[in-house]
Amino acid sequence: MTPVLASARTDAERSAPAAAQGSSLRRSRSVAWRLVVAAVLVPAVLPMVPAPLQALLSVTAVLSGVASIWYAARTATPEGQVPLRHLYLAGLLIVAGMVLRTVLVGDDRSPPTTVSLPLDGVVIAGYLLAAYAAARILLQRRADPEDPAWIDAVLVGATFACMAWTFVVAPAIERTGQPAVQFANAFFPIVDVVLLALVAQLGLAGGHRAPSFWTALLGTASLFAGDLLYLIGDGALAGVPADLVLSLHTAALLLLGAAALHPSRRMLVTPQQRLVRKISKRRMLAIMLTLLIPVVVATLQPPQGSLDKNVRGVLVLVLVTVVLFRVAWSSNSRARAEDSIRRRATHDALTDLPNRGLLQDTITTWGDQATAGQQEISLLFIDLDRFKMINDHWGHQVGDELLCAVATRLSSHVRSSDLVCRIGGDEFVIALSSPSHSILAESVAGRVLDLFGRPFALSVGDVVVSASIGVAKASGGSEAVELIRDADTAMYQAKESGRNTWALFDTSLRDRLHDRITLEQALRGALRRGELYATYQPIIDLASGELDGFETLMRWEHPELGAIPPLRFIPVAEETGMIVEAGAWLLREAAGRLAQWRAERGPEAHPLHMSVNVSVRQLRDRKLVAVVRDVLASTGLPPSALWLEITESGVMEDIDTALSTLNALHDLGVVLAIDDFGTGYSSLSYLNRLPVGIVKLDRSFVSDVGRQGANEQIVRAVLAMTSALDLRVVAEGVETEAQRDWLREQGCDLAQGWLFGKPQRAEDTRMVSAKTGPE
Repeated sequence: MTPVLASARTDAERSAPAAAQGSSLRRSRSVAWRLVVAAVLVPAVLPMVPAPLQALLSVTAVLSGVASIWYAARTATPEGQVPLRHLYLAGLLIVAGMVLRTVLVGDDRSPPTTVSLPLDGVVIAGYLLAAYAAARILLQRRADPEDPAWIDAVLVGATFACMAWTFVVAPAIERTGQPAVQFANAFFPIVDVVLLALVAQLGLAGGHRAPSFWTALLGTASLFAGDLLYLIGDGALAGVPADLVLSLHTAALLLLGAAALHPSRRMLVTPQQRLVRKISKRRMLAIMLTLLIPVVVATLQPPQGSLDKNVRGVLVLVLVTVVLFRVAWSSNSRARAEDSIRRRATHDALTDLPNRGLLQDTITTWGDQATAGQQEISLLFIDLDRFKMINDHWGHQVGDELLCAVATRLSSHVRSSDLVCRIGGDEFVIALSSPSHSILAESVAGRVLDLFGRPFALSVGDVVVSASIGVAKASGGSEAVELIRDADTAMYQAKESGRNTWALFDTSLRDRLHDRITLEQALRGALRRGELYATYQPIIDLASGELDGFETLMRWEHPELGAIPPLRFIPVAEETGMIVEAGAWLLREAAGRLAQWRAERGPEAHPLHMSVNVSVRQLRDRKLVAVVRDVLASTGLPPSALWLEITESGVMEDIDTALSTLNALHDLGVVLAIDDFGTGYSSLSYLNRLPVGIVKLDRSFVSDVGRQGANEQIVRAVLAMTSALDLRVVAEGVETEAQRDWLREQGCDLAQGWLFGKPQRAEDTRMVSAKTGPE
């Protein structure tokens, strides 16, 4: 089979389930509408056919409705299967009871007998099961536990029960003298009222009213009408044709089957987001009318006898109870809503921990107490190390899992009087109050670090993350904002100290923070103002002694602050992201300068290369490959003339992202170099995975070679290892002829350092060699 045919077959196999599902939904929709049409036509036809054929047609129709419910239960989503199965069993019981009553008792209801009571019990069980199924559907659909619609539905049901008793059941008992039979018959319309109230709640609760809702409402109404007419006829209150009752029952089961089968049934079990909390004028009017009906009924139709009076009393008591419950529910719901609003204002939505606002209020309260009681307030500002990598690697959902797990672990390991807060993305604060001059905060900081030593069990497996903690203290009188700021400053000191540690705030940290902010503000716009410039340091081929290329280094000259060392401003540029723009500028500047020098030297001279440092932030920037491609295209340089230097630590922070970018750069043809080799992870397995061609040996290993220094054996091992991997080596920091000669003897390929020239501006750069040194 050809790859094209195999691919086409795979696509067809993938699309097959989706196509089958779409076909099934269309078929269900078509059958559901046919059942609706049948619910209209069959009742119209029943009175026109003979009695035996009436029974056969009715049984066939109702069984079709029940079968539709069974099929819907089989194909429904998991949340809809259980209530539909109950509805299916309810349909079987109702049909079985009706058929048995027709066969064993007959349609003649004058006079009614007690023979039908056991058969009515079968139907009653079906009705109760149907009510349970409707209640299950409503529980799944309800958008919020505070939804009051079900209480209003109960009010409607109680009012209908009162009407049914007064005008139907009580007169029927009086006419027939058979309370047991009439009570049993009255059960059907009363349960129908309950069903109507439950279905009506779908409308009262809001949300999308799909075709399944309307067909279920019409089916329940038809069932209620049929049962009510049956009760009227059985109670000898009026003449009711038997075929009319049969038609209504048939239509009811057909409509309920259509409601269960139509694809929109999913909306009946899907939680709705619309929630009615404020009672509208129309809804208030409906509730008032519902409450007035029993009063009007009692006025127009006074109770007859003790049974009638007692039943009416019970029904009125139910109505009053429901009204009182509705008032209490509304009041409690409003109070709960206000509590929820207050909690949302003072607590974090994700972790449910107190937020920054509540932390500031608590510090202010504690501050007043601390001044009077010699108490000390301490804050532990906790920041998760490299949390962004968690989000980038596994997604924000896993990141949220980790934040919740951290919140739970911190909360379970502090005193009840302490406060654990989340005040930012991955920033937590523990607030403590203790006697002055205690070391409680330092002790808690150490324990928190130990807590992070254990992995967090997340959906993706066990995840280990460290934390950096800043500790700040105050003896009262300090502003909450200042104390939080001081703890935040100490946390940054912990970050700079290597992470996974804690640092105690002192005033010198505040001065350092001020200097850093000043430096950051000055750095913004430095490139635009022309304060950044490039310097070039020569790289020599030790074997031939000829100039092989240059490393370009970024420098900053501020008009007021003067020359800013790279070790000061590069980390700031890296952290703020300004290094991405500045690094792209340096790359273009250096490549353009190299193209100019190569043109000036002519084609017969040794072709020079240019080495440019690439930061961690640049490696993570997806535009880096495009920038390099554009630089090569605009300068006309061959890709092999451009070397890009990366650090071991920068690669290892996110090896997967780094490998993706490095492989793309390698595909362009540029040469990749590992800078400061030996000072980072120095993993040979990782080095073998990286598409690098150059290893730059850090100056700390070169400084004592050539005079039997301790690092000579290490350098020899590195040279042997790189030779085996077919990598070239550049020795950094070569400052003496003895170092140069020793490295040449050991087979080192290239070298750079002050022996050959310092980093200088382009106009001050001279062509040098290993033999003559700077010209």
